[in-house]
Amino acid sequence: MSAEISKEKIGEIFPQVADIIADALGCDVEEVKLDSSLINDLDAESIDFLDIVFRLERQFKVKIPQGKIIEEARGNLSEAEFESDGVLTAAGLANLKKFMSEVSADRFPQTMRTAEIAKLFTTETFCKTVIRNQA
Repeated sequence: MSAEISKEKIGEIFPQVADIIADALGCDVEEVKLDSSLINDLDAESIDFLDIVFRLERQFKVKIPQGKIIEEARGNLSEAEFESDGVLTAAGLANLKKFMSEVSADRFPQTMRTAEIAKLFTTETFCKTVIRNQA
């Protein structure tokens, strides 16, 4: 797992990421906050994530492979240690919470399916993903 990303670094790219998200979702950039949940607050759908990632890759000249965020959240856990039958294990959930430190703890359900991880994605999640992929 990579070192903690500074708030300064996130702040540097946030305006561009917010513009991209607002444009992709057809909302006002003022609605896009660092802690905005793309699905719950901004009404993004899974197809929107593909558009946002494509735009981020183009803007920041990075490659963000599909599933990259979940793969990074898994860290040094094997797939079996991370999830079982599509449900995160206790260790998997702990890794995810640590990796996605930008998401408040109360947004994580007790039992979580891997398919639901995208519901946690915030603007900051995408900022951090861009920064990790620039490194």
